[in-house]
Amino acid sequence: MSRHQGNDKSRPGSGRQGGFKKSSNSRGNAPIRKTPSKFSVKPSGKAEENKAPKTPKTTSNPDEMRLNKYISNSGMCSRREADIYIQSGNVKVNGVVVTEMGYKVKLSDVVVFDGSTISPEKKEYILLNKPKNFSTVGDDEKGDGNVLDLVRGATKAKILPVGRMDKTTTGLLLFTNDTDMARKFTTPNQRSSKLYQVTLDKNLRYEDLEKIASGITIDEYRVYVEEVTYIENEPKSEIGIKMKTANVKIVRKIFEHLKYNVIKLDRVTFAGLTKKNLPRGNWRFLTEQEIINLKNS
Repeated sequence: MSRHQGNDKSRPGSGRQGGFKKSSNSRGNAPIRKTPSKFSVKPSGKAEENKAPKTPKTTSNPDEMRLNKYISNSGMCSRREADIYIQSGNVKVNGVVVTEMGYKVKLSDVVVFDGSTISPEKKEYILLNKPKNFSTVGDDEKGDGNVLDLVRGATKAKILPVGRMDKTTTGLLLFTNDTDMARKFTTPNQRSSKLYQVTLDKNLRYEDLEKIASGITIDEYRVYVEEVTYIENEPKSEIGIKMKTANVKIVRKIFEHLKYNVIKLDRVTFAGLTKKNLPRGNWRFLTEQEIINLKNS
């Protein structure tokens, strides 16, 4: 049907093509309106679109989302796959099994998916070559900073350092928002190796090196290392020590127990990751292969 404009005055029966046409009944020329289209004519002559009444908008809560989306955002699986896990009772929210489709969770809720605690944000993994004067905990001394200052802006995810480092220790430090990964590398029975380069205040006696290699008792605990050696072509005060622990305090205690002062402590490798092409104070994202290797280590 043609659209009427302001001055188009078509008369019934005039023969002009307008918005009305002749009636074919025997009563004469009573106009019959065609089936209304999405346009109607108002007395002013202006054509307007007939709009259905607007449905009031409901304000969504930015602090909550559907459970299947929460799981999907965590990177565990797709939403459709998440629904299957939910229906089969493999998802808990705050310790309670949830099987309801469309269930909404708050970002502050604790969601356990198939036995693992998850977060609704993409997993990020960042490796930092930490310089001096930055700690994994807040220091009150003037001039000291937190390691998070060094990776600020790298990601919007709430990443945290894996393990602790004091302000004088340097070297590799991993950051992630993957709680399972962080727990894996900080538990006492974790299996990944770390290599540290230690600078002592004096040469390490060979008999003390052998004591460390065979295991020594510190505070009633037996401490074992994987390997300890003098660093080739360096003074005997430069020592390489390989251990599974991510706690650098234990490394210090080994030498302090034998009456040596640790001048420098540098983590050279961490679970297969190295400082190659990563200058001091710089950071980088892990590659997909490195992430796979960490999960399998």
